[in-house]
Amino acid sequence: MSAILSSEYQEIIIESNDGSKSVDLRLGVVDFKYYEDLFSPTITAKMIVVNTGGTVPGSDDKYESIYSGLPLRGGERVSIKIRPNGNNPVLDFGSKPEDYFYVSSINNIIREGQRELFALDLVSREAITNETTRVPIKFPRDLRISESAKKIAKEYLKTDIEVDETQNQYGFYGNLKRPFNILVWLASKAVPVEGLAGFFFYQTKSGFKFKSVDKLISDGVKNPKAIYSHYEAPQDPIDHDDFKILNYSIERNNDLLKKLRLGTYSSFFAEFNPLTSEFTLPQQGVFNLNDYTNKTKNLGGDPEIPRVLSDSDAVSFGSLPSRIISSVADIGTMEKNGSSTARNGAGSLYQRQALMRYNLLFMQQLTMTVPVNTNLEVGDVIRCNFLRISATKENDREQSGLYMIKELCHSFDGTRSLTSMKLIRDTYGEFGNQ
Repeated sequence: MSAILSSEYQEIIIESNDGSKSVDLRLGVVDFKYYEDLFSPTITAKMIVVNTGGTVPGSDDKYESIYSGLPLRGGERVSIKIRPNGNNPVLDFGSKPEDYFYVSSINNIIREGQRELFALDLVSREAITNETTRVPIKFPRDLRISESAKKIAKEYLKTDIEVDETQNQYGFYGNLKRPFNILVWLASKAVPVEGLAGFFFYQTKSGFKFKSVDKLISDGVKNPKAIYSHYEAPQDPIDHDDFKILNYSIERNNDLLKKLRLGTYSSFFAEFNPLTSEFTLPQQGVFNLNDYTNKTKNLGGDPEIPRVLSDSDAVSFGSLPSRIISSVADIGTMEKNGSSTARNGAGSLYQRQALMRYNLLFMQQLTMTVPVNTNLEVGDVIRCNFLRISATKENDREQSGLYMIKELCHSFDGTRSLTSMKLIRDTYGEFGNQ
C-alpha cells in the first residue's frame, strides 16, 4: 500500500502518574505528530485526543473521562507504536520503558456535553532528566571534547550517545549547568579528526548524537538516504510512488546582508592576551572563506563568494572583513598546582572555522512534504530532483541536488501519513564535494 495512506496505531497507552491506571488511546487519537530538529537536544511529539467519557473507573465506581479520571496532570508515561504503510519501519517508542514519551503539558482542553478534546505535548525521558540534573564537576584540560560528551551523557543523562571523535581537548567547569546546555555549548567548540570545526548535538528516534557537520555531509554525499523527485503535474493521489515531492517552497536563497553581519565570508578576530596585554595583530586575525574553499565538505559545488561590482574593479567579499569579533584568550587556572600560561585549546582558530561552517550550511533553505518515510532522521542527506521551469522535462541543475534535513515531522491522521521537512544546504548545484 502507498505510504501516504493512513497508518496503523498499534499501541498508544497512557499511564497515570502513580501507575495505578492506564488507558488505550488508539481509538481516540485523531492527529499525531512526531518532531526532530538538529537544533533541539530532544525529540518531541504532539497528539490530539477526543474522548466521549466513560473510560476510566473513578473512586466511586463510576466511569469518568480521561482528563478527570486518569487524571491528566503532566508527567504521565506514554508508550507509542505506529506502523506506516510502504517500506517504512515502525515508529517505536513502546518496546522499551526508557524510550517512552512523557506528557509535558496539556493544552486546548474543550469539554462539551459528553465529549472532551485535548492536546498532549510529549517529550523524551531525557528531557525531564535534564531539568532535574546539574553538572557540578571539573573537566580536565587534557580531555578531548568527545570524551567529555560521552561522560556527560552517561553519568548525568543516563543514556548512550553516538559521538564523532574530536581532535581537540578542552577543560571547563560544569558550574551546575544542565547537561543539554553544556553539550550544545561544547558542540560549537568541537573539531573532528578530519574536517573543520562545528558539531551538532541532537536526538533522533535512534538516540542521541554528537556529530561533526563535515562528517554528516561527507557521509551523505557518498550515500544519500533517499532520492525524491517533483513532478510537473499532479499524479494520481494514491499512486505508489512513495518518493514523490508533494509540494515544496524555497524559504531562503542566501541572505547577503545577514551573511555579512555574521562574518560568513570574512571576519576579523581580535583576541586579548591577559598575560602579555597584547591584542591580535591584523595579519593574524583576518579570516577569509577563500582560504578554506578547498577544505570544506559541501553538498553542492564550491562555495560561491559574492563580489562588489564597480566601474574600476570587482572586489570579493571573501577579502573584506565584515565582522569584528573580540575575545579574551582562554588562559587560566585549570591545573591543581597553580596558574598556567598554556592556552586551553586553540579557541580563536576553531571559533572562526565553526562560525563559517554553521553560517555557510544555511545558505539555502526550503520546506518539502512527501509521503511518510520513517527511515529518515534529521542530519540525513537526501537528493532532490526539481524540474526546470521551461518546456523541457529536464531537471533544474542549480536547484536540484543534495540537501541536509534540518527539521522533520512525521504526521498521522485518519486519512493520510506525511513527512514534512526543512532542508538546508551550503552551495548550489547537483554534485557534492566530499
